[in-house]
Amino acid sequence: QVQLVESGGGLVQAGGSLRLTCATSGRSFSTNAMGWFRQAPGKEREFVAAISWSGGSTYYADSVKGRFTISRDNDKNTVYLQMNTLKPEDTAVYYCAADNRRLGGVTTRENQYDYWGQGTQVTVSS
Repeated sequence: QVQLVESGGGLVQAGGSLRLTCATSGRSFSTNAMGWFRQAPGKEREFVAAISWSGGSTYYADSVKGRFTISRDNDKNTVYLQMNTLKPEDTAVYYCAADNRRLGGVTTRENQYDYWGQGTQVTVSS
């Protein structure tokens, strides 16, 4: 059974940092692009960041560029999202996702991702 499990969310003050972790199991995603998305209350889910299978390419939403960093450790089957200088508008449920295309390119398109985690809540207070 394929699972993506996010952790590391919580409550933090504006300007603070959090690191989200996405642990995968059930199959290897070492040859698949991975991404992070988020959904704020009353809003559509939106793209946050993505990383290629090798980690050599990354892509960020403009709203998080320069503050968030996506990385991966294929030996540990884990993807990370380091979030710095957090803002109240970053408050959302954050989801990890995996693209089923082997050696596929980085994509921001939600419908290109086939596997999803259950999400972890990030709340940034002002």
